[in-house]
Amino acid sequence: MSIVIRFSGDSGDGMQMVGNLFSESAAFAGYGVFTFPDYPAEVRAPQGTVAGVSGFQVHFDSQAVTHQGDKCDILVAMNPAALVAHRKYATSTATIIVDSDNFTKEAIAKVGYDIETLTEQLHLDECNIVEAPITQMTLDAVAEFGLDRKSALKCRNMMVLGITLGMYDISAEYAKKFVEKKFGAKNPLVSKANIATLEAGVNYAHNSHLVGENHEHNGVNALVKGVYRSINGNQAVAWGFIAAAEKSGRPLFCGSYPITPATGILEELAKHKALGVKTVQAEDEIAGICTAIGASFGGSLAVTTTSGPGLALKSEALGLAVMAQIPLVVVDVQRGGPSTGLPTKSEQADLLQAMYGRNGDCPLVVLTAHSPADCFEKAYMAAKIALERMMPVVLLTDGNLANGTEPWRVRQVADMPTITPPIVSHEELAAKAECFNDNGLFKPYSANENLARYWAIPGAEGLEHRLGGLEKQPATGAISYSPEDHAAMGALRAERVARVAEMVPSVEVEGAAEGDLLVLSWGSNVGKVSEAVAQLRAEGAEIAHATVELINPLQQGVAEAMARYKRILVCESNSGQLASYLRSIVNHADIRSLADMGAQPFAVDTLKKEILANLN
Repeated sequence: MSIVIRFSGDSGDGMQMVGNLFSESAAFAGYGVFTFPDYPAEVRAPQGTVAGVSGFQVHFDSQAVTHQGDKCDILVAMNPAALVAHRKYATSTATIIVDSDNFTKEAIAKVGYDIETLTEQLHLDECNIVEAPITQMTLDAVAEFGLDRKSALKCRNMMVLGITLGMYDISAEYAKKFVEKKFGAKNPLVSKANIATLEAGVNYAHNSHLVGENHEHNGVNALVKGVYRSINGNQAVAWGFIAAAEKSGRPLFCGSYPITPATGILEELAKHKALGVKTVQAEDEIAGICTAIGASFGGSLAVTTTSGPGLALKSEALGLAVMAQIPLVVVDVQRGGPSTGLPTKSEQADLLQAMYGRNGDCPLVVLTAHSPADCFEKAYMAAKIALERMMPVVLLTDGNLANGTEPWRVRQVADMPTITPPIVSHEELAAKAECFNDNGLFKPYSANENLARYWAIPGAEGLEHRLGGLEKQPATGAISYSPEDHAAMGALRAERVARVAEMVPSVEVEGAAEGDLLVLSWGSNVGKVSEAVAQLRAEGAEIAHATVELINPLQQGVAEAMARYKRILVCESNSGQLASYLRSIVNHADIRSLADMGAQPFAVDTLKKEILANLN
């Protein structure tokens, strides 16, 4: 079974909570789950209007799930505006559950439709319409608790949750425990009212014989046995940094300015002072990265988080980190642009900014994550690269990863790769004459075999030094305007980045080892592209797919893999930025781009059609 449910309603209807609780209940039952919150940027648009509709999509399956799904099998619409806004995201034969109490002539007219012709106008003829009096059933369920009408109506989302859980025989116990924990101590009446409504929803589904689309009782085996929790990409990034700090022995510092959709990383890190995490909510993006650079100079694992507009503001300070060889991780949670653009929608359009958006030849490492759980792994890897190679790293995630959730198997820090920063004392360097000048002063650009400069923490006796943004002499760190020194340092900066390729595993190719077409993807599109290719291969197509995780330097094996195929198709949510970059560095005659600038996830069916067109 593979089911996609979309919950939609006004911003105050609690659809995000319903979606989260449904997905967590399904994951607790052992299903594979992947979610997609979809909400407007406007702050509480007028109630009952299309602009104010908030949605949450859940894709769950008895097998592993790698993406948020395409069009939904079940659409819950709390009012006409929700139906109008999200009908396009449902299949032609979807089951549509509506709160019939809200589908009045006036409410339908408010969104520009006519009650008599609504079915025809929205092409609902083939859909299974379930008219459930959700509002009235909620009021009936909470009547015994004496809540005022406004408080009672806030329980409607629990009615929806109960109905949908009941449709698929998923236990409501997890949701009940959540409600008890959230409301039980402070407001026991509200807790009891929500639980009563939840149970009433389950009973309604059973008594009405509402059975979900594609419902099968064939067992659940999506998850390998272990300890799991539901995690979104922002949480995963934060925890990856905490794990890296623990493993490296460096204190963790985050200096950031709040910006959608990256703020959750700062918020999550701020919860963990007990683990030694220090956070600063800076007054602007420039201050955020500058505090991180200062913390890094002082010996911390330093990170700063942002989205596209903030990355632009951080560019000058990022150049300073490159010049001064400061370990730093910049997380760019990409969103639609340019300018303030689409703050709550997702794109992959910051790639070239991350690559080249600084003055001068200023190379740095660009790493990408492809799922919410993978954000943990890539945050850890970004920290390892930054600390061991003494350089800034840009980690690209995006809004779909940041807010989407999936089950994550809890890691043990003891089992994770070692992180060994090149921290030194005067005693350790005493035998290395090349690290000191004729006057016995430490050369701050002295480097180890990996070209990483030795990290002399301020206060280390005998290793006093200065760093800055002016060009240097190799090794000595003295300011230099010599053309030869500038050329040598430019080559050194490029070589330092190039050597990072050895730290990341080689690319893996799924499918035909050689042939006519290799499909490449990166970021949050990987799950959809991988499924599209897998379905086509099952139908007999001789094609292959690979995920690019390290973009600068280019991941090992990518160029070699490309050489084994006649055509390359790069799928990405931008104007074709990775494809353009690959054309500039890989000698291949036919690199094509499947680019989408709609700020919405690809659809598997669309991908299959485009892939076949390029194959044939």
